[in-house]
Amino acid sequence: MSTSYLIDEPKYSFLKELGLDKVNVGVYDGKWKASGKTVTSICPANGRPIAEVQTGSVEDYDRCVQAAQEAWQSWADIPAPKRGEIVRQIGDALRAKLQPLGQLVSLEMGKILPEGVGEVQEYIDICDYAVGLSRMLEGRVLPSERPGHALLEKWNPLGVVGVISAFNFPIAVYGWNSAIAMVCGDVLLWKGAETTPLVSVATTKVIEEVLVRNNIPGAVCALCTGGADVGKAMSQDERVPLVSFTGSTKIGQTVALEVQKRFGKHLLELGGNNALLVNEDADLDMVSRAIIFACAGTAGQRCTTTRRLILHEKVYDEVLARLKKGYEQIINRVGDPLDSGILYGPMHSELGVEQFKKALTAAVEQGGKIEFGGKVINRPGYFVEPTIITGIAHDAPIVQDETFAPIVYVLKCSSIDEAIQWNNEVKQGLSSSIFTKDLGLIFKWIGPKGSDCGIINVNIPTNGAEIGGAFGGEKHTGGGRESGTDSWKQYMRRSTITINYSKDCIVRPALSFHRGTFQHVKLIFNFSSSIILPITQFSCISNSYISFLHFKLLVEMIRLV
Repeated sequence: MSTSYLIDEPKYSFLKELGLDKVNVGVYDGKWKASGKTVTSICPANGRPIAEVQTGSVEDYDRCVQAAQEAWQSWADIPAPKRGEIVRQIGDALRAKLQPLGQLVSLEMGKILPEGVGEVQEYIDICDYAVGLSRMLEGRVLPSERPGHALLEKWNPLGVVGVISAFNFPIAVYGWNSAIAMVCGDVLLWKGAETTPLVSVATTKVIEEVLVRNNIPGAVCALCTGGADVGKAMSQDERVPLVSFTGSTKIGQTVALEVQKRFGKHLLELGGNNALLVNEDADLDMVSRAIIFACAGTAGQRCTTTRRLILHEKVYDEVLARLKKGYEQIINRVGDPLDSGILYGPMHSELGVEQFKKALTAAVEQGGKIEFGGKVINRPGYFVEPTIITGIAHDAPIVQDETFAPIVYVLKCSSIDEAIQWNNEVKQGLSSSIFTKDLGLIFKWIGPKGSDCGIINVNIPTNGAEIGGAFGGEKHTGGGRESGTDSWKQYMRRSTITINYSKDCIVRPALSFHRGTFQHVKLIFNFSSSIILPITQFSCISNSYISFLHFKLLVEMIRLV
């Protein structure tokens, strides 16, 4: 492998357009300063080094949190629409860097260029969405049962929001979180994936320009690249009331437990063992176009990639034949994701290749047949063939598990009810899709006895979610929601507020203090000679009932107040 850095070669001049150097600082809190180890970012398409990043230490992380807390003091005072204006400018700054940022995503992550540019566009789009949201953050005015009182519900920002993002969407996931959190009045501390630090640095540099231009503290969008020690510190830090984590179910569970130990909030976007169902009445031309990218796009490294293709027995052979034909076209257009005309890029890392090989071995041992692919491609980088497995049971252990690789298990079902059951039997619950023309089936699929996933699609694939809807899943996917609709509420705290604008003090509807006299009390009668009152009416009474005599004494005391 060559030891020269790609950043020094003319083909990759876009890296310097983004302000990147051969050695970069990976910590930003208003200033660029890091004290952690230096890592080398590797291009998955050729295995060559791109550039270096000095990452953050736990001490750097602590400094970032302190700076973010201080920045929040002024950021929270800015009206939401004006915070939205800052986010609008960030969106415009990203537009100006759309192409080079997209190229960087492709270079460092490995997805093809249209996907890399499209990912940056998602950040831009969510900025546009957040600008509108900044003028629509709503509370409630509720009817109070007390006269002269107002009952309100108000949302306030949490403070510092920690974001731990994954390698497969190294910029969009941060965008979904940051744009919404910023208009809500929060500040951000971002820990990007360890293997995509250049995307994190370049993106933060774009944001930095906007913040500096508007005299906004840089720590409103702090960055601390680093390893598991930084992520652990964030998970355990009570100064970070919300941690948004995107990654594997295994690590997500660890993060959630650490956050829960301190009674913090977590937003989890974890694994997805997604199924695409094809009914016997489906439009097979539409199915054919959808399943190719659903199964093999991004080399199987999307959270929403179709892992299980569940086909009605009447269309099984036809759909399988079309899928294999589509894969034959893909395999002829494998290559450097930055090159035009490429449809299929590499796995992100050597680890991904090893997981691919391990899963194939397990699938064959459990009765599966490699219908297409199944090999590591002999070329520089981390390339594997998109792979189709048939003949394996729907409940085989490897089918029940998510493998983050371009492997699809094609299953044959005898009825759509059986297919729905198989869809729901896995532990994850992110995305799902059905292809059918049956209106009744569609409403069953989206109803209480249909798909149990957070994303339920009809006649479109499992991937390609829109920002206007809430993105996230159920069960072992974590239950978090990002992006659209009311996902903004996860970045805020809710308060119920009662305002008394009268001259009376009504402690409870049944109990009133008015001009020194005891107005009325709901009494509870029993069959004894006493009148008793629940002690919950008065905080000064011990855990017992009071006698009528004591009650009269209490009333006399109140009269004297």
